[in-house]
Amino acid sequence: MRTEDVLAAIDTGLWRWDNAAGTVAFDAEAARLVGLPAEEVTLTESAARSRFHPVDWNEIHGIVQLAVAEGTLAEARLRVMSEDGRQVLRTVRSRSRPFGADGDYQLIGTIQEVAESPPGTAARTPVTGDWRRSREAFLLDAGRALAEARSTAEVLRVAASLSMPGFSPDGLAVFGVAGDRLTTIGHHGHKPGDEQPFSNMPLDTDYPAAEVVRTGRAIYLPTPEEYRRRFPATWPLAERFGRRSWAFLPLIVAGRTMGAWMAGFAHPVAFTPDERSVLTTVARMLAQALARAGVEESERELSAGLQRSMLPTLGPDIPGMKVAARYVPTGGGLQVGGDWYDMIALPGGRFALVIGDVQGHDVRAAGLMGQLRIALRAYASEGHRPDAVLSRASRFLHGITDSYAPEDHSSPRFATCLYLEVDPADGTVELARAGHPEPAVRMPDGTVLVRTTAGGLPLGIDPDTDYPTTRLALEPGETLMVCTDGLIETGGHDLDSGWSRLRTIMESHRELDLEKLADELVQAVHGPPSHHTTGPLSDRREDDIAVLLLSRETTATEVVAVRSTALTVAQAEPERIAGTRRQLRELLHDWADADQVDSAVLMVSEMVTNVLVHTDGDALLTARATGPVGKRRLRVEVTDISDELPHKRRPGEMASSGRGLLLMEMLAHEWGVDPRGQGKSIWFELCEDAPPVTYEGV
Repeated sequence: MRTEDVLAAIDTGLWRWDNAAGTVAFDAEAARLVGLPAEEVTLTESAARSRFHPVDWNEIHGIVQLAVAEGTLAEARLRVMSEDGRQVLRTVRSRSRPFGADGDYQLIGTIQEVAESPPGTAARTPVTGDWRRSREAFLLDAGRALAEARSTAEVLRVAASLSMPGFSPDGLAVFGVAGDRLTTIGHHGHKPGDEQPFSNMPLDTDYPAAEVVRTGRAIYLPTPEEYRRRFPATWPLAERFGRRSWAFLPLIVAGRTMGAWMAGFAHPVAFTPDERSVLTTVARMLAQALARAGVEESERELSAGLQRSMLPTLGPDIPGMKVAARYVPTGGGLQVGGDWYDMIALPGGRFALVIGDVQGHDVRAAGLMGQLRIALRAYASEGHRPDAVLSRASRFLHGITDSYAPEDHSSPRFATCLYLEVDPADGTVELARAGHPEPAVRMPDGTVLVRTTAGGLPLGIDPDTDYPTTRLALEPGETLMVCTDGLIETGGHDLDSGWSRLRTIMESHRELDLEKLADELVQAVHGPPSHHTTGPLSDRREDDIAVLLLSRETTATEVVAVRSTALTVAQAEPERIAGTRRQLRELLHDWADADQVDSAVLMVSEMVTNVLVHTDGDALLTARATGPVGKRRLRVEVTDISDELPHKRRPGEMASSGRGLLLMEMLAHEWGVDPRGQGKSIWFELCEDAPPVTYEGV
């Protein structure tokens, strides 16, 4: 015997309520119990609702929500109504269990006829999840959802989705106050344009929301007759919506009525003390949420306006070059900070690029950033060289931060900065660095190298700090990238691992589109929407980000199969010899013969060390690889200012020096020493497609 037959024998039917599809399916016995022909049928939710008393059907929503949250049975008594809705045919008991997640569940259960309630007892007697328990669960959920809303639009969406236990409204409207007039902030359950008659309404109008704002007291209208009697002038405006009950409640924050909330019901609501208590509590939470959202939106607008006023546009196009930039504020507070970038036009067609980071992520950091940016523009416009621009900026910042009171524990503050002066005619770049991350260059074949440059202390620490100038040439097809440390170190990275992450992004970018590359660099840290919206991604921002990209365009006749690097090792910085070895390995990362790479690194280390040991000047290293992959030729030169030429020696077995030229003779395919008028250049070459050098007889 089928289960359906057994249940029918005991006058019990089965029903399935698909909340996502908005349908309710009844078997034959369940259809009979709800006053339909005794056959299986599937109704829309509205058609099924018409078979029950509206108060009972509305109450079951709260019971179901609690059952979904707790994973328990939902039980309730429902009155089955006649088709005209005037007569109670019978009372049925529903026992159902929800399956699925919130908002996308199915309710499967039984319907069984029960005896009528004795006279004088309440018609609504749910067995599980009584009114008070449902109300408390609803208010907890509503409070949490409204507290998490961060904008007026989010607050209105949450308010529209609230399902009140026993009497959910089908229409909502939130009114605000502008001077002596009522405004519509938002609404739900209405068609576009329905709010027009209620917008910009004078506060002395005979309308419930206007009276609520004037008096600060709630108005409950349980019947259309009551509405028409109390507010005859505006009743025609509300009549066309066909609702049966209305509640208008004040939105009060800090003792001030900031607006009104209207909840309209398609079924009669008596507005019992419990129902009024729920509505009043929701109105208070809604008012607080709207006030918080308004403050946050004002702060976001203020911060966005502040940053827009301080950050420049990149100006007109530069012949032969392209520039792109991005700024992303940190996720907390006002979303303002001390990172900035700038582009400054200089005489003779040259221009300067500046990027920097003032310590801190607050309003004071943003203010200092604005002052420092103006000072840098002034010094650059006066025609000073990069080193002089940074020296003057350091003295300026030290002066304005040192003037703060000693009890201000946040002062003095410093700033890192990178200043570049670019000549578009030949791609020459002169730069000075003040404690800032070094620039990186993407070569035409996709290889990315961090350009090692000399630098000084951050601005504002020592007013007498010197900032040496580094000169490099941006070849056609190369892209220079400079950024603040927020792009490198966000996500728990240090400088090395952070640069490795950025190098992967830059090397995988095959299009010559700087705007796309700038977006990809930011997305590698925060995800696609984080620098356009608020929300979970923006909350994970750990530091401000500024990034500048500069690319030199190529022409059809230019040869782009060139990979080069240059750096200086000063007498006072012998530790940078390790950096030269690392830079050369990065330059030759895809060289066919690993032994040749080791040989080149060994020879470079020997050549630079000899300059530091045997001369009084600095060593200038240039390395250049030309030709197609697999057939490239590497030429490395180390230049110094000493006129003394090296000569080969025959060191003994225990000698600690004298092997430099012997190593080059054994390991290089070609090598030599060239006098340069003042100083000399020692060079060697390696051919990628040449057979390895043999060491017999060594």
